[in-house]
Amino acid sequence: MGAAPLVLPAGAAGSIDSAIEVLRAGAIVALPTETVYGLAVLPRAGPLATLLAAKRRPREKGIALAVDSIAQVEGLAVFPAVARRLAERFWPGPLTLVLAPRRDLAHELPQPLLGPSGTLGFRLADHPVPRQLAACLGPIALTSANVSGGQDARTVDDLVAALGDALSLVLDGGPVLGGVASTVVAVDAAGGVTVLRAGALDAAEVLAART
Repeated sequence: MGAAPLVLPAGAAGSIDSAIEVLRAGAIVALPTETVYGLAVLPRAGPLATLLAAKRRPREKGIALAVDSIAQVEGLAVFPAVARRLAERFWPGPLTLVLAPRRDLAHELPQPLLGPSGTLGFRLADHPVPRQLAACLGPIALTSANVSGGQDARTVDDLVAALGDALSLVLDGGPVLGGVASTVVAVDAAGGVTVLRAGALDAAEVLAART
């Protein structure tokens, strides 16, 4: 058994600075979003391997990036007009957009960020904690706080019970309000839209916002 993680109130002075320090050290930070709790690491090979091991998650499944702006997405991915319309309509919010990486960066990205089709997922959460971290560090890898296939964590007690030994820091934002994971939508370079996972946003509403 490892040591219990440090738990800090998410909104307390210094908590974000502590999380930045932990992330820069290559460790895992658990944090609240508006949907469920998530696990964050820097999007580098070592921290991503640590995250996958903690979740017992196959490498083939892509891990999304939490961002603080559309500009951060444009720095990494092809961003068609349809994707921009969806982002402007639903971000900040529980929508994960799956996009093709920029061709000049495709070979530089760590494999765990890429799904089986070689795409990148992006999430601009309606919660200050992941956004503050992304604003300070750039896009951060963010995935649900659970063992792969298990129930999403809605409270700190849930996530510590499932993953506590693997965590270095937990930012406690209280019970999350949503409880349903984000809706995942792929937008290809030609503007085609596919709902990959139903979630907090109604899929029909997302598809209706394409035009």
